[in-house]
Amino acid sequence: MKTIRVLVANRPRLMRDLVMATIADEPNIEIVGEIQDGGEIEALVDDMDPDVLIVALEEADRLPMECYTIFQKHPDLRIIAIAADRESSLYCWASLNIHSTHIEVSENGIRNALCGRTQFVGD
Repeated sequence: MKTIRVLVANRPRLMRDLVMATIADEPNIEIVGEIQDGGEIEALVDDMDPDVLIVALEEADRLPMECYTIFQKHPDLRIIAIAADRESSLYCWASLNIHSTHIEVSENGIRNALCGRTQFVGD
């Protein structure tokens, strides 16, 4: 069974301690770090490469903005956001969006698509 690596960044400290106590005895979960200062989240995710990041859910059930940046660099990361002051939490993950468009059927159309200069058919 694969060990799930967890980085805990939930605030306040009491909530962070509760989260860590809840998962500490799970045999397939390893707490790889604890973040006390929210400004360290991105750097520590880069350094520790966790499978799951647990953060505070602060504003109207929205992920903290730095989570979107983290997802861009770590698309396989899962994030659990927990609100300390209300019964609310989110489980978040990134998914692959596949886009397509018709291109001009010609050498130029293929060349433009390869170079990111696609022209939509009908434009």
